Amino acid sequence: MARKTIAEIKELLVDIENEGHPLLKELRRDERSGVQKLIKRWEKQRAFHDALEQQHVEMTIFEREIYQQGFKAIAGIDEVGRGPLAGPVVAACVILPRDFKLLGLTDSKKLSKTARESFYDVILKEAVDVGIGITTAREIDDMNIYQASKEAMIRAIQQIEKAEIDYLLVDAMELPIKIAAKNLIKGDARSLTIAASSVIAKVTRDRYMENLHNKYPQYAFNKHMGYGTNDHLEALQAYGIIEEVHRKSFAPVKKHL
Repeated sequence: MARKTIAEIKELLVDIENEGHPLLKELRRDERSGVQKLIKRWEKQRAFHDALEQQHVEMTIFEREIYQQGFKAIAGIDEVGRGPLAGPVVAACVILPRDFKLLGLTDSKKLSKTARESFYDVILKEAVDVGIGITTAREIDDMNIYQASKEAMIRAIQQIEKAEIDYLLVDAMELPIKIAAKNLIKGDARSLTIAASSVIAKVTRDRYMENLHNKYPQYAFNKHMGYGTNDHLEALQAYGIIEEVHRKSFAPVKKHL
């Protein structure tokens, strides 16, 4: 092999995908430290990519089993916003194409905001259909948080119009709907379809709270998204509650009524 520059080798390594590639074998014999650093970087990137591939395989186990049983439209369902003192519960129902692949997609809580935003765009673009369900702070007070979370999920399912759901993968919740279903504890980290719904729900709710911040900047909703942080509790002490936003049935809010 003709001796190539470090820059040329860097470009060539981009297209190499396996350890057995002849060029890689040749480069391992190159004594230049710059070349060896490039190889180590390639190995690190390859290991990271392989780990993401394995994660994808593990997170599609349930989907593959369900498809093998003859089901056609698998919907994942998840909600966010049970714990906050303010704002709604938001649920998302997502049907992904059977061959959908988005390396790195997992529980939205484990992703950076940048990754969630990026994945959100891809999911909306490639999903068969997406439904959003919301229950307000007033509904949460009237129903209780558990029932309000269920209701948000049901509303999300009802928004699906482009396919007829024949199987539900639900994150740790039993829903009163006559569709075949599997309830998975920590399902957003075990099922790609539920993970997709968790990202849609999380980004949707975060954007709602960020918009709310523009209306009530003194509460800093853009930082804590309505959760009971010290900043939020201090704002409640200083400014009181927002009638249509805060959950009056939650203990830290009750004391300010």
